[in-house]
Amino acid sequence: MKATHFTAVVAALACAASLSVQAAGDPVAGRNKNSMCAGCHGLPGWRTAYPATYKVPKLGGQHAEYLLAALKQYKTGERNHPSMVGIATSLSDQDMEDLAAYYASSYSGPSK
Repeated sequence: MKATHFTAVVAALACAASLSVQAAGDPVAGRNKNSMCAGCHGLPGWRTAYPATYKVPKLGGQHAEYLLAALKQYKTGERNHPSMVGIATSLSDQDMEDLAAYYASSYSGPSK
C-alpha cells in the first residue's frame, strides 16, 4: 500500500470514528441537577394522579441513550406528559446528557 493511500485510509477511519462518538454526559453533574426528577422518580412505589393515575417509572439503571431520547421527545412534544414537558423544556442538551448519564450509572435495586 502506498503511503498516500495509507494516510487517506487512516484519515477516513479517524473521521468516521469521530462521527460516531457522541458527547457523553457527566454523572456527577447529573446528580447535582436531578432535584426536579427526584420528587417523582426518586420515591419507591410513587404513583402520580395527573393526568392519570399510574406508577412513575424508575430511572436508575436505564440506558443513557433511552433516557436522553425520552427527554428530547418530551422537549419537542413528541411525548406528551404535562410535568415532563415542562421540565424537559427547561433543560439544555448538556443537562439532558448529564441526567441520562447519572441515572444510567445509578441502580438501587428493584422497585418496591
